Amino acid sequence: MNALRRAGRFSFLLSLFLSVPALAAPVLDRVAQSGVVSIGYRDSSPPFSYLDAERRPIGYSIDLCLRIVDALRQSLRRPLEVRYVPVSSATRMDAVMRGDVDLECGTTTSTAERRQKVAFTVPTYIATTRLLVRSGSGIASIADLAGKTVVTTRGTTAEKLFREADTRRTLRARLVEAKDHAESFAVLQAGQADAFIMDDVLLYSLRAASGAPEKFEVTREALNIEPLAIMFARDDPEFKQLVDREVTRLIVSNEIHRIYRRWFESPIPPKGVNLGLAMSYLLRDSFKAPTDWLPN
Repeated sequence: MNALRRAGRFSFLLSLFLSVPALAAPVLDRVAQSGVVSIGYRDSSPPFSYLDAERRPIGYSIDLCLRIVDALRQSLRRPLEVRYVPVSSATRMDAVMRGDVDLECGTTTSTAERRQKVAFTVPTYIATTRLLVRSGSGIASIADLAGKTVVTTRGTTAEKLFREADTRRTLRARLVEAKDHAESFAVLQAGQADAFIMDDVLLYSLRAASGAPEKFEVTREALNIEPLAIMFARDDPEFKQLVDREVTRLIVSNEIHRIYRRWFESPIPPKGVNLGLAMSYLLRDSFKAPTDWLPN
């Protein structure tokens, strides 16, 4: 009986062990062993992270992450392959925390709440949250959305921001959640929503690539400031040091300005649209003293 009890207890403990997810190894160790860096990308977040005509991930955030991969190659002194992993607003944090993605290279805002679960490098873009509406709609601010329908992308800070504003201002607006930015814009285009709330640069990008930008306008009212940054695993100080060092080098050397001009002030694929968005004073000022410290 004692042997049977011991066998039963061992089987129970083994089942418990197997039911607990394995903790992801430190990124540098994992990459050094596998020779593969996994980059999480977005398929419809121009000009940060999206697909070109050949369905390859490209964009401002992708370029920055590829510079980090180069720094990894130098640090590990070995060739590395890049594996692209599609993520969405709803899945990106889980992908990082599970270790499916080493660098999330999209349009993620660094917030205090998120930093409890993941890490961010120095902000590489500072956006403001605004509304995209149809021209002549009469909507100029969030106060004009009382009783109307608003669309946004699920899992974004814009979703949370609008829910809080809706409650605080008693707007009684209806919120539609789309799976990605392209779908959110499609909802607005189809007349199924009165406004699309999101980071202004994404709204300008989608409007410019729509084929009929004159039909839409971005409101002037800035609802929130959004520091966007590359996301990766928390509690991995060696990897964070490498990422922060490379991003800081890009900023201090002004290389990031050249990368910025390529994606925000030049014709970009696949349609050759030029967003014509000069670097904001907020971003320029942040680059004078690059830091991952944020007040929120």
